[in-house]
Amino acid sequence: MPNTNRANRPKSANRTTGGTAETTEATGTTGTTGTPGTPRSSGAGGAPGAPGASEAGAAPGTPGSSRAGGAPGASGTPGAKGRAGAKESAGPAAKTRTNAAPERRGELLGVAAEVFAAHGYNATTVRRIADEAGLLAGSLYYHFDSKESMLDEILSAFINELWAGYDAVLAAGLGPRETVEALVTESFREIDRHRAAVAIYQKESGQLAGRPRFGYLDDSRRRFEQLWVGTLERGVADGVFRADLDIRLAYRFLRDTVWVAASWYRPDGPHGPEEIARQFLSMVLDGIAVSTGGTSQPRPR
Repeated sequence: MPNTNRANRPKSANRTTGGTAETTEATGTTGTTGTPGTPRSSGAGGAPGAPGASEAGAAPGTPGSSRAGGAPGASGTPGAKGRAGAKESAGPAAKTRTNAAPERRGELLGVAAEVFAAHGYNATTVRRIADEAGLLAGSLYYHFDSKESMLDEILSAFINELWAGYDAVLAAGLGPRETVEALVTESFREIDRHRAAVAIYQKESGQLAGRPRFGYLDDSRRRFEQLWVGTLERGVADGVFRADLDIRLAYRFLRDTVWVAASWYRPDGPHGPEEIARQFLSMVLDGIAVSTGGTSQPRPR
């Protein structure tokens, strides 16, 4: 898991949003490069993950890594509150609201995640994020010291949350098939919670891989692969999965077909993440053909 402990940030300036006083931070967040095994601090809103498929021919979008309790809402929903009223002023307010800063940070990370996912990291400017959030461009720097800091919080919070869920599955001591079922279900739940963060990872992980600040993405990808390959190997050894199963091919198929769902899944769609996981597992583990009790033969074309 990435080490995401961040320096304490003194709170100072106050801002006014549509007549309501709101506490802001004097300095932005400063992310640190993570090392596996240490969870991130909880100051970020919800954000992705480490899905990553680096093998040739694999579809992008495989997650993987460690989780910390980020504040909810950073990857999924845009901050509509900011756009509903007038843009915030960077000037001091007469009154402070002590619980406003963490909530507002979560809203801003949610806006940033949606903008990054829609337009790409390089094409997104701080001004564009501020406009979507209903802020003056300079006001965004009361919360974050850079666009990169926002991206770091979005991705690390998603990855940390994903791995908290995966670690809980592993701690349950399930059999190989039940482990696959639980991991798939947890993956779809994370897509539901952090769809925008998954989309960002799928688009940006290649260019981020060389930056020390985002080294935890590669750590997560490696750990993710070890977990899934190890579970499949255990299933073959235990006689739960077929002896002729190509482990690497099965891993890539499971990984890519699960995480590509971020491109089409919508929280307000007809199926929730648990139902999608159930249908997916039924097709993968039991097939889609009706069993006739005999060995099926391929149909001539």
